[in-house]
Amino acid sequence: MSESSSGAASAVPSTVAANGTGRIPRWKMILAVFGPGLVVMLADTDAGSLITAAQSGAQWGYTLIMANLILIPIVFVVQELTIRLGILTGKGHGELIRDRFGIRWAWLSVGTLVLSCAGAIVSEMSGVAGVGLMWGIPEWASTSAVAVFLTLVVVTGSYKRVERIAISIGLFELVFVVTMFMSDPDPEQVAAGLTSFPISNPAYLFLVAANIGAVVMPWMIFYQQSAVVDKGLTTADITASRWDTAVGSVVTQLIMISMLVTCAATLWANNGTTDLNTVEQISEAITPYLGDFAGRVLFSVGITGAALVAAIVACLTAAWGLGELTGYKRTLETSAREAPWFYLVFVAVLLTGMIIVISGVNIIDLNIGIQVMNALLLPIVLGFLVALAFKALPDAYKLKGWYGWLIVVVATLTAGLGVYSGIAGIFGGGS
Repeated sequence: MSESSSGAASAVPSTVAANGTGRIPRWKMILAVFGPGLVVMLADTDAGSLITAAQSGAQWGYTLIMANLILIPIVFVVQELTIRLGILTGKGHGELIRDRFGIRWAWLSVGTLVLSCAGAIVSEMSGVAGVGLMWGIPEWASTSAVAVFLTLVVVTGSYKRVERIAISIGLFELVFVVTMFMSDPDPEQVAAGLTSFPISNPAYLFLVAANIGAVVMPWMIFYQQSAVVDKGLTTADITASRWDTAVGSVVTQLIMISMLVTCAATLWANNGTTDLNTVEQISEAITPYLGDFAGRVLFSVGITGAALVAAIVACLTAAWGLGELTGYKRTLETSAREAPWFYLVFVAVLLTGMIIVISGVNIIDLNIGIQVMNALLLPIVLGFLVALAFKALPDAYKLKGWYGWLIVVVATLTAGLGVYSGIAGIFGGGS
């Protein structure tokens, strides 16, 4: 994992100040590089993921906390590979697969991406719609307002501006850390849950798969690789990018665990196993313990922040991924007139999610099903990622030795457990 030269032309000065007067402080360099990892991790804890965490806590108490802790290093090592691939090749994920394995394999990979992005945007729009209904706003009105807002943010901004807006919005998810402490979980129950793994129960396995799919998502891999290219990072920025991703990995799982603990402490601990059916029900169930108005406001802010940042990421990822194979111009540094297809795909994905949500589907079941779908897609997604890390990187950066084998084992076990848990949960009656 030593550093080497070469990479995309950098838009971020890594060692020399922009005015050419000398070296800039290291902390400024790190902050300049920070962004892609934190954005993708905040998007990782999207509305669907939070709904999955809520259902996990309501049905199984604290027993899925350990699974979410184990996923912290896993999501880091997966996303760290995208940093290397993007910076050292200057290419997005789909484009790199096409160059190394051919156009058919590239379309297979991008096909899984589009499926995952479509599922993600449905999750985000459903979260927004659920929050809107809590305050008496019709689904069509809340989702339309979000679609217009996000389109304006992306069409009128550069990559740097969009990244800053996404981080600012996504940080609202940290309100769930507040709700976790407000819910006053029983330390003895938490400790017991950390050592309880009812793996013989199909319903538990189904939620294990959903939690895996909620953390390691196909569109995250595509997004971060394209983002470091669009931001213009170089090999000098790799270490700072790893810290960016490491911080994001901890933050995203802290938020997931916070939602899980909140619902376990307020629902499961007081009422036993609870099956949640609507977003409003999650809020209504926890507000008696947190205070009605405060609980509603905190819940609304957290879910909306999660949904908006993930919607930006999922739609941009679809637009980048399709552009890598079809060849249309694909960067936030161009206007809609210069890159019409890039922005049209972004809007089309947004509208698809909005239409599906206002059709009246069961939001909770749909969101958990989408996370399980993500888990079932992991063999394709992680398979290509690991293969590229062996084949496409310069020798100093490619996977090899004990670390290469460790990544292979981690990817195999993660994908295998995701698929096994999903299939066992579906056919065992857990869905």
